[in-house]
Amino acid sequence: MPMCRNLRLEASDLRGLARLAVEATAGVTELVETIHDAISHPVATRVGLRPVPGRGLKGGIYEAIRSLTGALGDGVDASLAPFAASPDGPAASPAGEALRAALNGVLGDHLAATGNPLALGMSIQYEGRPLVLETADLAATIPKPGTRLLVLIHGLCLDDRHWERVGNGQDVALARDLGCTLLRLRYNSGLHVSTNGRALAELLETLLARWPEPVEHLAILAHSMGGLVARSACHQARVSGQAWLGSVRHLVFLGTPHHGSPLERWGHLLERGLAASQFTSAFSRLGNLRSAGITDLRYGNLLDQDWQGHEAFAHDRDTRQPVPLPEGVNCCAIAAVTGNAKGSLKGRLLGDGLVPVDSALGRHREARRRLSFPEDRVWIGRGMSHVDLLARPEVYEQVRRWLMASAGAFALARVR
Repeated sequence: MPMCRNLRLEASDLRGLARLAVEATAGVTELVETIHDAISHPVATRVGLRPVPGRGLKGGIYEAIRSLTGALGDGVDASLAPFAASPDGPAASPAGEALRAALNGVLGDHLAATGNPLALGMSIQYEGRPLVLETADLAATIPKPGTRLLVLIHGLCLDDRHWERVGNGQDVALARDLGCTLLRLRYNSGLHVSTNGRALAELLETLLARWPEPVEHLAILAHSMGGLVARSACHQARVSGQAWLGSVRHLVFLGTPHHGSPLERWGHLLERGLAASQFTSAFSRLGNLRSAGITDLRYGNLLDQDWQGHEAFAHDRDTRQPVPLPEGVNCCAIAAVTGNAKGSLKGRLLGDGLVPVDSALGRHREARRRLSFPEDRVWIGRGMSHVDLLARPEVYEQVRRWLMASAGAFALARVR
């Protein structure tokens, strides 16, 4: 109930939710009709045939539901359109922004493909507002731009404000201690990792080219999927020869599933199990609702070729192209385990509840896929969940030590 009272959405968000409701109703109608067919015509369904839709009383009922739903949806969309176009409407509440971010994580590719107003675009945020990437605007927006930047990248189903919601201001303190300007990335986490990586690379190239001061030190702190997006961006920047990559001094990963998450693989197995029976196969469609971003987490896809030419919900083998850590960058990785016992099999396999320790630290049984983090650049937090990585002071203290050491070495090199 408190969540509902604090939930406030923009008119464009309400318009987007109305569209989703119409699409969901149509989807449920088709699901029920498919199940009805399987029960009414089991032999035909078993051999892959389906009665012609729209015939008979049953078909007429389903067609009427679809027509009525479509008409209602068009009416609601038209009535909300003037309000969505007005800049004077109320801003979304933090709870509303969190809901929108979660929907993007689960359905973000669908939202973008259908032009739904709920779809998030990628932007660099400064103190909760998107930056206009023009030199004059940057100078006017940021009082002391400086030559050192710290960019935070959130994970799946989250947004840039999540660092504030759970981090207790530690990210702000970290930027202050390092003498960096704090920036946060906002993006649609339901899109393919490679799509977001390419967009991030282009965005950082523009940002650094138009930053009021020459950027000497760029540090990236990425949580969960954000680490995959960062690695994809670095790889694509290297291939295309973008200049911003030369300014990256530090890349820190918090619970990043470098080799995927077992939860996505288990979900995929469940979906295939449902599809095996004529009476439950319709329910396997529910599993197909998950976004391209989520399916990339099965093995940790970074590149277009990791998913292009593959059916997302039938891809059972790890066919990724190995992508090493970016050269010349101090890369660090933090994993977490929910228990406190050292060396337990359960802790190693389940890790923080979402990402196993080996995946978070880049370990793999195949040598070509292993990520070469130095021993002094990995750390395991015990008694922590996946989200705790953003909130626990010992995590930020470890990140601070790494970044401060790098900053000191860089300063000494400049003096010499």
